[in-house]
Amino acid sequence: MRALVLHPDLKSDRNRRDPGPALEEAVSLAAALPDLLVVGAEVVRLPRAQPGLLFGTGKIAELKERIADLEVGLVLIDGPVTPVQQRNLEKEWGVKLLDRTGLILEIFADRAATREGVLQVELAALSYQRTRLVRAWTHLERQRGGLGFVGGPGETQIEADRRAIDEAVTRIRRQLASVVKTRELHRKARKKVPYPIVALVGYTNAGKSTLFNRLTGAEVLAKDMLFATLDPTMRAVRLPDGTDIILSDTVGFISDLPTQLVAAFRATLEEVLDADLICHVRDISHGETEEQAADVAAILRSLGVAETAPMIEVWNKIDRLPAEQADALTAMAGRREAIFAVSALTGAGLSPMLAAIAQTLSPPRVAAQVALRHDDGKRRAWLYDQGVVTGEVAGEDDTMLSVYWTARQAAAFSRL
Repeated sequence: MRALVLHPDLKSDRNRRDPGPALEEAVSLAAALPDLLVVGAEVVRLPRAQPGLLFGTGKIAELKERIADLEVGLVLIDGPVTPVQQRNLEKEWGVKLLDRTGLILEIFADRAATREGVLQVELAALSYQRTRLVRAWTHLERQRGGLGFVGGPGETQIEADRRAIDEAVTRIRRQLASVVKTRELHRKARKKVPYPIVALVGYTNAGKSTLFNRLTGAEVLAKDMLFATLDPTMRAVRLPDGTDIILSDTVGFISDLPTQLVAAFRATLEEVLDADLICHVRDISHGETEEQAADVAAILRSLGVAETAPMIEVWNKIDRLPAEQADALTAMAGRREAIFAVSALTGAGLSPMLAAIAQTLSPPRVAAQVALRHDDGKRRAWLYDQGVVTGEVAGEDDTMLSVYWTARQAAAFSRL
């Protein structure tokens, strides 16, 4: 489907972004959907939003001609559009229309691969569409793929009333509860393994999945595309000093992330809350890297991540910069604590970063004595597997083991 991307530049908006990069990001969002062909994009400057039509009548007429000339079937507006504005604009232009939230939901629906991810997207879509009762609901029966906002197989313009929506929400919440229960069991099982969790977070397309693949040898989808990763992926990694960790790749953040998605993906993003260390991966070559970093920080706070949480900053994609600029940034990062300039693509700068991760995750150890029955082979084997035993003395009734371990290992041992 041929699409036109519009970025309303509202002078009255207190959170007004630089319209140039904002339009580029909107076009990248549209390009993330395989069935869309962006044939035009422009910034529309407005003193204020018109309540019923968003744009003024003159601009609407001008855009109508442009839509006809480009044979556009879908208009994407990079910002919020009320149900009334959407309905009126679709009538004026004779095309379908999606706002930023609807487009991001569509991308998430197209990319979600796990059962939980699919259900979370559907729940978010229902929340979004509850005020838009003129859309197709056939997507609720589909396991994956788009939401039907922009066309596709089986789309029908059936008006769904609130009761139908609420029934669908109830059904999905019930299914999601079962999936989340299974996820909780997996999380509890991981907590028994005394490996620290390192979570990669960052703005979408910052290179998290490329870094994840570089460190784990995995083959997670890593493309120069917004929201290439949606469902969390976890792998065990052994750092150069021998420290074992669990590395988690998470969904990328974005400015103006739909509130429905923040709520819907809270369970998915709990991996970040559970993390012993957060690695904030930044695309340091991007023109708005500082603004992106601020967006990520704001979303982390909204998720409940404390500002004091252990975190390192990874300035990724230095390979995209001129040599002099890359060298200057690398030197600047070297003078700052917990900041590392790297290239996940080439591997440059990863050694100091990994050493810092290992140092951060190396908690203090204490000496202790553990008495075990002679027949308690399971707990004895666990201690030796952890490499914490420094001595052993066999007694008449039990065996006394001298151990040198961390508080995490002591807690894990007590649960055996």
